[in-house]
Amino acid sequence: MENTVSDQEKTNVENDQQAEHSLTDIHEVVDGTVEDSEVSESPESEDQILSPEAQIEALEDELAKTRDDALRTLAEAQNIRRRSEKDIENARKFALEKFASELLGVADNLERALDSADKDNEVVKVLLEGVALTQKSLVDTLAKFNIMQLDPLGEPFDPQFHQAMSMVENPDVEPNTVTLVMQKGYVLNERLLRPAMVMVSKAVAPSIDEQV
Repeated sequence: MENTVSDQEKTNVENDQQAEHSLTDIHEVVDGTVEDSEVSESPESEDQILSPEAQIEALEDELAKTRDDALRTLAEAQNIRRRSEKDIENARKFALEKFASELLGVADNLERALDSADKDNEVVKVLLEGVALTQKSLVDTLAKFNIMQLDPLGEPFDPQFHQAMSMVENPDVEPNTVTLVMQKGYVLNERLLRPAMVMVSKAVAPSIDEQV
């Protein structure tokens, strides 16, 4: 009986020792895990804190971006101002365009009256003098407002300002020369209001004998 109790006590002591060893091992594992966690988290914490040099670099980048945005905004504002000034200038230059176009018919009628009148009739001659003065006064008034007449007789043909109504062989002038002005043209501040209607010379075709 005494041996049985002694064996039981011995077994209990061994179990207690094993339990203590197990607790010790658990504590060591937990402590090691915590230490490893602290060690692994430490570099991340250090990375999150920027060095003074990195902070300065970040501020310089932000300043450069702000400067670029300001310059871009300034450039856009200047472009808008220039476009507005140009629009205002064009509006001022060409405000008379429609009015001037209406006056061209009056100038044409005066031109036709002078060209078709019987200049040998003495009574008509007196009237023609008045018509000629009126026509000249109108042209001069138009010129004061930069509405200039195009009368390209004898000049090289310019498709920008002339409209060729026909081409005729003419050995007396260079090819592509205006030989007749059927209707004068006009420009307003160098912008075409109406092209001059003209006849243009072309080279004389060689005769059959010359071809042989």
